[in-house]
Amino acid sequence: MGLSASKRVEKSLRDSPEFDRACDSVYQECIDLTQQAFPGVRPYQLTDASDHLHHILSTVHPLVTTWLPTPPTRTQVDHAIRAVTRQSTRPDQLETLGPAEFKEFAVELFKNAVVSNAGKALLLRVPIGVAGIAGIGMATRSGKDLVGTAVGAYALGVATSIYLSLS
Repeated sequence: MGLSASKRVEKSLRDSPEFDRACDSVYQECIDLTQQAFPGVRPYQLTDASDHLHHILSTVHPLVTTWLPTPPTRTQVDHAIRAVTRQSTRPDQLETLGPAEFKEFAVELFKNAVVSNAGKALLLRVPIGVAGIAGIGMATRSGKDLVGTAVGAYALGVATSIYLSLS
């Protein structure tokens, strides 16, 4: 399968012209809201910016449409800003985010939110299917090897399906 799930999502977001346009639009809106008093987006604006990004992307980007029914949480926003400030070449001066840093923030935020929701879906789907297979195996008095093989094949299929939907 090659790439990890988070790298697939990150590549999809970075390669998306819709994502770029949404980031540029929201960045400019944040600058306009502060009446261009600051040279970039301030940290207190990031929660509202992520909500607005989600609103725009939920109609145009398939990953956000499929895996992110609600905007990222405040905790996810805080985690993304910490990740961006750790990667920054000027972490001590990061009172505002420029356009490139804002896009990095958005990629980090939506990558983590999409992968988190995909993981939750995997954790929900596999046990339900396994219980169903085990129940059918018990009802038909199938051998444990057959039931074990069916459970393994089902779990692999669900995991593969979710993984492939992340691009």
